[in-house]
Amino acid sequence: MKPLNEETFLKVATLPKQIRVSTGTAIVLGLIKGKLGAAPSTAYLMTYKLGKCAANCSFCPQARGSKSSADLLSRISWPIFPTPEVITALGMAVENGAIKRVCIQALNYPNVFAHLQELVKEIKNQAKVPVSVSCQPLNRENIELLHKVEIDRIGIALDAATEAVFNKVKGKEVGSTYQWKGQFSMLSLALQIFGKGNVSTHLIVGLGETEKEAAEIIQRCVDLGVLPALFAFTPVRGTALDSHKPPTVQSYRRIQIARYLIAKHLSNFENMQFNFHGDVEKFGVDSDLLKSAIDGGEPFRTSGCQDCNRPFYNEKPSGPIYNYPYEPSRQEIEEIKRHLDAV
Repeated sequence: MKPLNEETFLKVATLPKQIRVSTGTAIVLGLIKGKLGAAPSTAYLMTYKLGKCAANCSFCPQARGSKSSADLLSRISWPIFPTPEVITALGMAVENGAIKRVCIQALNYPNVFAHLQELVKEIKNQAKVPVSVSCQPLNRENIELLHKVEIDRIGIALDAATEAVFNKVKGKEVGSTYQWKGQFSMLSLALQIFGKGNVSTHLIVGLGETEKEAAEIIQRCVDLGVLPALFAFTPVRGTALDSHKPPTVQSYRRIQIARYLIAKHLSNFENMQFNFHGDVEKFGVDSDLLKSAIDGGEPFRTSGCQDCNRPFYNEKPSGPIYNYPYEPSRQEIEEIKRHLDAV
């Protein structure tokens, strides 16, 4: 494997000079020193631009109206590094088995898809590694471009579970051009181009939806052939929602179980039962299957692409942990059961 030198870099006009790297990824790649409570198995990168994203999502530090540091995405810091240095280090980390996937988070700005195209090309030149891109395509051409450079998964975030919540935190009420129907149109195009099972979306729990609404949108996504990944809302200082509370662990656990059962086709929304407040009361499976799922711990691990564990993206290592970046211990399973004692 050869280093990506400056001469090679200069020949690629649209390759961005700099890129953001999550702190945990930067430690694994040897770009900075530090200790990790759990090492990321996926390398998390974020496109770089001077200033903020063109969108204005209320929960996001990268939103154009946010007063948060531009180094942040969720509660994680993403320092800037020269792109050639990162790609060379990435190739080495893939070769030694430390990194098993690359996930690129894309901000919205005019030439972002040209940047993504060249980033993916150079990553693929350096390493045999699956690449996921989380982005907001504007049209079919954007999606086809990513398909041509052979990313294996595309993610198009819904974030919100309902159209009303979407408009309030991500759409017209916050001055963004995102539209609920438009997101589904892009997901539909992505499914046509990438195929079922190769398209993902993100759902943030705790933006104002009920558990019933969360389960219903999870079912809709799975029925479409879209893999929904769960995030817990994380308040970040300087965002429009910095005073909004995160979901309770108890509620998040119930939604995690619902997602697991629906995604594994073990149950479905129609068979689940909810109380007057929209909380899950019955998951539509027998007690033995439910107990087995809880004891196994899989519903409570980070959801998303294969080998994605996003360590401590939504929580401090001291807890409470919403998404476990590793297999939960027996002690942790017992704590989860205490959260679910009403199930």
